[in-house]
Amino acid sequence: MRRAAVVTAASAMAVSLAACGSAKESGDKAEASKSDKKGPITVGLLLPENETARYEKFDKPLIEKKVGELTDGTGKVVYANAKQDPTLQNQQVDTMVTNKVDVLIVDAVDFKAIAGSVKRAKEAGIPVVAYDRLAEGPIDAYTSFDNEEVGRVQGKALLDKLGSKASSGDIVMMNGAITDPNAAQYKKGALSVLEGKVKIGKAYDTKEWKPVNANSNMEAAISALGKDKIIGVYSANDGMAGGIITALKGAGFSTLPPVTGQDAELAAVQRILADEQFMSVYKSYPQEAATAAEMAVALAKGEKLDSITKGNTVDSATTKKVPSVLVPVVSLTKDNIKDTVIKEGIYTTGEICAGKYKADCDKAGLK
Repeated sequence: MRRAAVVTAASAMAVSLAACGSAKESGDKAEASKSDKKGPITVGLLLPENETARYEKFDKPLIEKKVGELTDGTGKVVYANAKQDPTLQNQQVDTMVTNKVDVLIVDAVDFKAIAGSVKRAKEAGIPVVAYDRLAEGPIDAYTSFDNEEVGRVQGKALLDKLGSKASSGDIVMMNGAITDPNAAQYKKGALSVLEGKVKIGKAYDTKEWKPVNANSNMEAAISALGKDKIIGVYSANDGMAGGIITALKGAGFSTLPPVTGQDAELAAVQRILADEQFMSVYKSYPQEAATAAEMAVALAKGEKLDSITKGNTVDSATTKKVPSVLVPVVSLTKDNIKDTVIKEGIYTTGEICAGKYKADCDKAGLK
């Protein structure tokens, strides 16, 4: 766990450096109308898509559970998934504003396109928590992971794996969607490690983060560069890594080059055990979801966020000093699966080691 400890410490330092003194909480703006909130709290939860396994499997149920705990079982979560459609998500926000929810948690499909709906919510006296992606507009709070650190962790893992071979060929860089501000931060973090150390033969911004689009991009990269020249692939997340690995196998790679990922999806954990994917980034969804729920319930009650954010803030393009919490991340490899996703209850050994992966688990010492 030495690597995990170092990464966590680095992320914690990044959180500390994000502090901008004692922030004047945006929640104060809603305090007058919410401070004497009586009766059950209704939280509107808007998630961006269902292509990535995490949203339906982790984020939604974890937020629902924490809201229930914080409200003694009286709180209600109204849920909508935008299925990668920013227009639909704006309509979903408007519907929740019309239905007078007490607070919104929004993971934006398009961080710019959501700004108008965030403004309408604020005008209606409904505070907004930006979740996982830093939405534009007058948001009241934000929680996510240190996204540049995610990219640095991915880049460093790839560089370390390549070792002395780092300058012997081309890297393919499969970034996320340009509509997601996190994707630009992952890329920036990764490039801060990789530039000057490897040759990036091809780079793509993958539309909608879809594995099928990553697969097509990878096929194009193989055709352009030649399979003998590709020594590694930076993939910004696990879903795309799956599409990339399918393309590599289809092209006849006898030994797969190291492929990165993010999100610690079950399929990715299994690919790591099977030596198909080199690494992922484990992000503690329980911690992120719990923080979002705590922020939302506090804002719905008109309470300040100091005890949650410890004075940390971030700036978006439209809003300065947004109260924030950034959750540390961990590089996930075969060596620390047991101490991360299994220990935190994300997956059981039985889920990971099902079917054809039992032999891989036995070899890795997972029982």
